Amino acid sequence: MRRLLSEYGMLPVLLLLAVYYSWATWGQQQPTGEAAARQVAAALAGSLPRGARVLIVARTNDEERAFATELEKRLASSGLDVPQTVRGTPADARRAMLAIVRAQGRLDAVACTSATRDWRLFDDPGRLAPGLAGVRIFSPQSYRWPRFLNANNLLNVASQIAVIAIIAIGMTMVIITGGIDLSVGSLIALSSVVAALCVVRLDGGEQAGPLGMVLACLAGIAVCAAMGLFSGVMVTFFDIPPFIVTLSIMLVGSGVALQEAQGQSISAMPASFVWLGGGKTLGGVPNSVILMLLLYAAAHFAMSRMAIGRYIYAVGGNRQAARLSGVPVAGVLLLVYTLSGALAGVAGIVLASQLKSGSPIYGNGYELFVIAAVVVGGTSISGGEGNVLKTLIGALIIAVIQNGMNLTGIGPYAQKTVLGLVILAAVLLDTLKRKGFLRLAPR
Repeated sequence: MRRLLSEYGMLPVLLLLAVYYSWATWGQQQPTGEAAARQVAAALAGSLPRGARVLIVARTNDEERAFATELEKRLASSGLDVPQTVRGTPADARRAMLAIVRAQGRLDAVACTSATRDWRLFDDPGRLAPGLAGVRIFSPQSYRWPRFLNANNLLNVASQIAVIAIIAIGMTMVIITGGIDLSVGSLIALSSVVAALCVVRLDGGEQAGPLGMVLACLAGIAVCAAMGLFSGVMVTFFDIPPFIVTLSIMLVGSGVALQEAQGQSISAMPASFVWLGGGKTLGGVPNSVILMLLLYAAAHFAMSRMAIGRYIYAVGGNRQAARLSGVPVAGVLLLVYTLSGALAGVAGIVLASQLKSGSPIYGNGYELFVIAAVVVGGTSISGGEGNVLKTLIGALIIAVIQNGMNLTGIGPYAQKTVLGLVILAAVLLDTLKRKGFLRLAPR
């Protein structure tokens, strides 16, 4: 445990943040979606005889449609009769109730969501017609639980951080070598625009097939990898400071994306395009999160078990000594900048998939969040020290802080202030550590 805390010192910070926001968001919660349907189905099955007629009432948003669909299946398997399911307004529910009573003589119960239960017509259904006087109203029961720890919120946090965390893998490698990559935000936009344009212009837009979409996504990633390779060439062979090179590429990438997209969002994409960014497979975990974890596992293996990982640390620790030791310094630098560009391209595809469109404004300011995640995770800004798993912890810390501030009502302006202070504190800790001020006295 002591070694774990020594190597991953920001892990307790992440846990403390989770505990704090759990306490700060503790309150009355209403189950929604399929969880609410399971609760209501159990109550109906335990209270009504087989063959009882139940009207399901929900609104038209995604969660309430999921509630209605799941409840229909569960009531059918319980032997209860669902003559109609309403997805709409109080007027729609009123018409359905009256129609069922006129056609079938009786209605035993109405299954509502937490929101539709508050409609006034359910306060006294008997006012609508005498046959509705004995109708029972069932809705999900509230419970006390932190909003932060709701499963939907945690999955949402993981899905939102996936884009930043994927880019942070490449950024970690670049910073370990003593460089920086400011172009990753604009490369997100460039990747999304290239992929969307390929789908629309070369594969029929909304009628595009799986192969066409895969090739379009690979084209977006390849363009960003080429931009990263160009940055590496400028840094390696022309000795231009990485800050200047990647700042230039940031402007170039943004300009090309704006020009090719004519400053507009490209949204004529097939419905299946959302599979990577918005789809879920293993136990409801978003596909983007699964991709993120696979990339981190591969990067951790490469950095800790392969020669290329040792080369990256050697270049960041002392470039001249690495060269004299036979490390291919130029090849290492070209590789890390190319990987940084390629991973920014992957993140751009994920974001485009989440939003079902490509846009030249995607990724604005993301380079700041990525650098924050890397630095907060403990990677030294001076190079030679870092760990991709620490970076993942740093990305989660940034995500938890942002999500927690949203849940507790802190505005976007204050959030920027907090993020800036977090970055400053992380850099200060790194500086103090390197100067020896935080070194523990020997036992």
